[in-house]
Amino acid sequence: MTQLWKRVRRERQIWLLCIPMIAWVLTFSYYPMYGLLISFQNYVPGHSMFSNWIGLDNFVRFFNEPDFLQIMRNTLVISFLNLIVGFPAPIILALLLNELRGRMFKKTIQSLSYIPYFISWVVVANILITLLGSDGILNDILLRLGFIDAPIGFLTEGKYFWTILVSSNVWKDMGFSAIIYLSAIAGIDKEQYEAGRVDGLGRFGLIRHITIPGIRSTAVLLLILAIGGILNAGFEQQLLIGNPLTQDHYEVIDTYVYRFGVQLGNYSYGTAVGLMKSGIGLILVIVANRLSKRYMQSSIF
Repeated sequence: MTQLWKRVRRERQIWLLCIPMIAWVLTFSYYPMYGLLISFQNYVPGHSMFSNWIGLDNFVRFFNEPDFLQIMRNTLVISFLNLIVGFPAPIILALLLNELRGRMFKKTIQSLSYIPYFISWVVVANILITLLGSDGILNDILLRLGFIDAPIGFLTEGKYFWTILVSSNVWKDMGFSAIIYLSAIAGIDKEQYEAGRVDGLGRFGLIRHITIPGIRSTAVLLLILAIGGILNAGFEQQLLIGNPLTQDHYEVIDTYVYRFGVQLGNYSYGTAVGLMKSGIGLILVIVANRLSKRYMQSSIF
């Protein structure tokens, strides 16, 4: 303990700089955890936080809900599609951007790929409605070309919903997520590329044997975090793009919690479902990290 305080005193300037961030984390990330207690209660706003304890009843109720299997199906399918399509997309984009030789052209493409990330989902939803609505641009083009006889309900038929949701999510986040991989690529020793060229490697050979191994640890780290968020299937997209006709395909855990916890005022039940989701995510992170550490010698802790 004495050594610890000596170290803190020696690095006091750094700790002083950290105080605002530590205070922010404690205030907005840890203090609200006190509210998790209501997941074990039949909480009524205005009453004591230590009354009407009901144990695990709220958790059991969720598993007994008639919509439980449908909600879990939608959550897992959307999450896995986002992971399968959305995880490699920024890696591929970063590799392609790294191969561009024209500096100005490369910067332009990078900037254009970042823009969708800063567009709110409200705007994206309006764009999708304009493009894919029954009287939208895509239906108008298909009708004029004679490919269809009647408008297709892209936004009103459940069979199209997952594809639209995942595609828009990848389009929106791919460019910004590629920044991390571009930074990792920039950190690779240039002498490795020179040695590879001397050994006769072409551009694809350099990517395969130098670039990809060089960003592997970064990719593993982000994959572990992505697996931990496997139950985060989205929220804004479903509420803005979804409608009663596609509810069977868009209702996920987050929208379910919003509906019961906020709209219907059942705070205890909504908190219990959210806590269960967070607990599963934590377990998945630990398992994925251990597997990565065992088989790939790379982990986050």
